[in-house]
Amino acid sequence: MGVPKLSVAGLVLAAGGGKRYGGPKALVRRDGELLVERAVATAREAGCAPIIVVLGASSAEVRAEAKLGDATIVDNEGWKSGMASSLKTGLTALAGTDAQAVVVLLVDTPGVTAEAVRRVSAKAGPDALVTATYGNRRGHPVLLGRDHWAGVATLATADVGARAYLTARAAEVVAVACEDCSDDTDLDVPEPS
Repeated sequence: MGVPKLSVAGLVLAAGGGKRYGGPKALVRRDGELLVERAVATAREAGCAPIIVVLGASSAEVRAEAKLGDATIVDNEGWKSGMASSLKTGLTALAGTDAQAVVVLLVDTPGVTAEAVRRVSAKAGPDALVTATYGNRRGHPVLLGRDHWAGVATLATADVGARAYLTARAAEVVAVACEDCSDDTDLDVPEPS
């Protein structure tokens, strides 16, 4: 009898207003799909379950337009305060699940692939902290084991997200090379047409 597979959730942070971009990035279309749909599809293809999507800016419009399947949508009423509030909202929503770890995906990094999520998820455990790396730089996706959720939520402020917690525990963070299969470049401004 094999070891039971750990439950790894997917958490898509898609609440921002996209001030520099000119509107919420969750509603940006790329290659025929909304960025929020792409992020959810990436998490699903990688085997994440459950998948939580945190919305904020234009939440009603995203709900009306996006095809997110069985993903659970939660609203972050404090989305204007930054990504940290969305991360906290998502971790709170996951507290009632059996997930032992969560992979965090940002809606504005459409180049992150399911393969990168699978690689990071392969190191999952309730005490795991894992980041994808691109050369010498840490990036996304990031995996947070359940034992760390409270600490991450405590240190997350403004637009920093889990960075402060990961920095404080740098010796525990497992780096997984993903530059050969993924690109975590974020979309800050619209691409020229």
